[in-house]
Amino acid sequence: MDTQTLIYLFVGATFALYIGIALWTRAGSTSEYYVASKGVHPVLNGMATGADWMSAASFISMAGIIAFAGYDGSVYLMGWTGGYVLLAMCLAPYLRKFGKFTVPEFIGERYYSQTARVVAVICVIFISFTYVAGQMRGVGIVFSRYLEVDINTGVMIGMAIVFFYSVLGGMKGITYTQVAQYCVMIFAYMVPAIFISMLITGNPIPQLGFGSEASGSGQSVLDRLNGLGAELGFTPYTDGSKSTLDVFFITMALMVGTAGLPHVIVRFFTTPTVKDARKSAGYALLFIAILYTTAPAVAAFARTNLLTSIPNVSYEQAPGWFKTWENAGLIGWLDKNKDGVIQYGPGAPFAGAPTFAAEKGAHGERLVTNAPTDAATELYVDRDIMVLANPEIADLPGWVIALIAAGGLAAALSTAAGLLLVISTSISHDLLKSNINPKISEKGELLAARIAAGVAVVIAGLFGIYPPAFVAQVVAFAFGLAAASFFPAIVMGIFSKKMNKEGAIAGMVVGLAFTFSYIVYFKFINPTATAADWWFGISPEGIGTLGMIFNFVVAVVVAKVTSAPPENIQHLVEDIRIPRGAGAAIDH
Repeated sequence: MDTQTLIYLFVGATFALYIGIALWTRAGSTSEYYVASKGVHPVLNGMATGADWMSAASFISMAGIIAFAGYDGSVYLMGWTGGYVLLAMCLAPYLRKFGKFTVPEFIGERYYSQTARVVAVICVIFISFTYVAGQMRGVGIVFSRYLEVDINTGVMIGMAIVFFYSVLGGMKGITYTQVAQYCVMIFAYMVPAIFISMLITGNPIPQLGFGSEASGSGQSVLDRLNGLGAELGFTPYTDGSKSTLDVFFITMALMVGTAGLPHVIVRFFTTPTVKDARKSAGYALLFIAILYTTAPAVAAFARTNLLTSIPNVSYEQAPGWFKTWENAGLIGWLDKNKDGVIQYGPGAPFAGAPTFAAEKGAHGERLVTNAPTDAATELYVDRDIMVLANPEIADLPGWVIALIAAGGLAAALSTAAGLLLVISTSISHDLLKSNINPKISEKGELLAARIAAGVAVVIAGLFGIYPPAFVAQVVAFAFGLAAASFFPAIVMGIFSKKMNKEGAIAGMVVGLAFTFSYIVYFKFINPTATAADWWFGISPEGIGTLGMIFNFVVAVVVAKVTSAPPENIQHLVEDIRIPRGAGAAIDH
């Protein structure tokens, strides 16, 4: 059976599974739609949380950005992993003990203010749409290559699939779909990693192969990679270009942003008890660690394979995978010296995602139109293809390539569904029922949630078609926005009896507005700005940490000059924080 047929078979089978689960678990009440009736087993919730967490950014893009950025890419590993530990151990059990449906509901009741709840809804929408743009882009990339359609068509197909099972099943359907998606994606990630680790190092465990000697070279994988880069004029893979301050700020923004991501937090509302929420957090950490400890090895293997498979090969003799990804619009070659040979050279290692002219070049290649004139390298690679193309570059069997296609789609679709559910519940439950129409029936609220999810799917698709950056970077912005808005409000809401509604609202508004403005200015209005132009040398990816600091400072100052919270709210904070009754959730 040829590879393309296997791809259709694997992808079709997984889609059929997801749709079947959505039909089987169709939500019939708001409790099922919002939090799966709080009846999900800790192991299953751990797997679903892992799928929700390991988005297209983790599965598709994280290893890709590490492959290109080298040492600088470690901020994603440190930030996202440390952030999940912070969320799981320090925040999630307390939020579950509060016993409500959504993060804005916690903000609204803890800060005894519908205004605070509305501000929280706005934060949810900002964060979730920024995050979901990366997921839809990931869906489009996978479809464009493996189903041989353009990226925009791929995004629209993904929209249709997500619309079906998120709108129909709600949290109940999404949870059990995500359990299946976790199994698909982790198998799809590990099998190629094991194959390639065996080929490059002879060690079947990628995490150990990463530190092993590359077969036949007498050097470790990283030493060989540094040597290959030096020969081609690239900076060493293990050297970083970012300042220590910027690395700290990016890592911190990713960490605390994790603790403020509403689509991850809501997963802990679905367990029967607080004790089960803690258990599911532990299981999720275990399931996530399998992929996250493998990603650095996958990145190093992918870069090694790419550096050794293409240079000094004529375009006509380039391997089949090169032209396949070129046709998908995700890799390109510009013959700068007109010799017909694909060459690397000093300058940026691969200048980034290519854009193409309509006509073909002298050798039949697609003509790159966005090539910088000051870089000698002739190869242009979209960072998001490194994990997906790795099995083809390594010449693995067709079924492995089909598996990675199914896994990439599972990763993007699982998180997209979770984000869209958060958007729809925030609109239907926190805006419509709590503010606009408190007397709405449960049936009407459920219908409103499904309509909101449908509209959100369309908007998310537009973001996927017109993304502001590649997947991991888009997602990093979402973490920055979450760090600057939700994290301080949640932490102070749990651990400070003195924080009042005025302080929380002012802090969220200032943190979100500052961080959003900074990102928009330096990524869209003035994208050519350098580190010298940034505040204190802090990049847009790390500015969420400064936004978080502003949030804390403004909140504390405003709280000190305004009235203290009511006594019943102070008792509520004590009740959330004290571990008594941890075996059963307390619903207020």
